[in-house]
Amino acid sequence: VQLVESGGGLVQPGGSLRLSCAASGFTFSRYYMNWYRQAPGKERELVAAISTTGDSTNYADSVKGRFTISRDNAENTVSLQMNSLKPEDTAVYYCNAKSGVFMNYWGRGTLVTVSS
Repeated sequence: VQLVESGGGLVQPGGSLRLSCAASGFTFSRYYMNWYRQAPGKERELVAAISTTGDSTNYADSVKGRFTISRDNAENTVSLQMNSLKPEDTAVYYCNAKSGVFMNYWGRGTLVTVSS
């Protein structure tokens, strides 16, 4: 099983980034996909989630209206479009795949830094 994130980097406040996660080694379409983030000194938090078909999404209050999660079950990818970025969005962003109680996979993360 592999989850490989990409797209992180340094961006100015108000800017945009698009994170992508490429999945392999499991039946992607059967898994809920999530983006988490962990800022320095803070606990990991759920940022956005998407259902297996992509019909249902959920967002943390702090990112609603600014971030959009999407998935492509044909390409086994999940993305996170991040707009109007703020310094408090600075964190390592992790891709997560979850199915039931026991199937829970993580990527290694990609760093997003929002700073002028």
